[in-house]
Amino acid sequence: MKDVQNIKVTTADPSGIGLFGLAIVTLVASTQKLGWTDGLGFVLPWAIFLGGFAQLYASILDSKLGNTFGMTAFGAYGFFWLAVGGGWMIQAGVFGQGLASQLDTHQLGVVYLGYMAFTVFMTIGALETNKVLFYIFFLINFLFLGLGLSSLGIMETSMHNMAAISELLIGILSIYGAGVNVLNRHFGFEYLPLGKPFGIIGKKRARKTSSITH
Repeated sequence: MKDVQNIKVTTADPSGIGLFGLAIVTLVASTQKLGWTDGLGFVLPWAIFLGGFAQLYASILDSKLGNTFGMTAFGAYGFFWLAVGGGWMIQAGVFGQGLASQLDTHQLGVVYLGYMAFTVFMTIGALETNKVLFYIFFLINFLFLGLGLSSLGIMETSMHNMAAISELLIGILSIYGAGVNVLNRHFGFEYLPLGKPFGIIGKKRARKTSSITH
């Protein structure tokens, strides 16, 4: 009988690189929305490589770890930033004036509100992850709400400003979350706090709900 060897393949926690990608793109994009910087020329590469590819890389690693929540979150927002970058290129005429002339911001509004609905679910999941991640998702809801309503022409100025401020705060919190995830994993103990889960949704409550619905 042949000897059986079990080989364990370890995968690093991708939270640090994923949150770093989110942090950089939201920071630079927020400066443009707030009027601190001009144009999208230098926002575009960060949207593609940090907002897009870094988060997709984190999504793939989370998939290998069996982390459905992390895989879905990083994947959904990674593809979001790739699509945003593509939209900016269309707007700039990279793919021709014919396509650029067919832009309708109301379509963007629908996408943003759809992402907001998705983010509500992710915010619920983040309740039992850590407080920093919860507050990031909480702010992302306001970012998409502001982007969605302003794109639909509803209270454009105030909604745009709300989106800009939310995006800046998302960037700041994500920088902290990325750094703390790396240091805590590197040292092997809680060097800096991320905040314990809220403990609102537990297994006991889930079992009670399940028995009611079945």
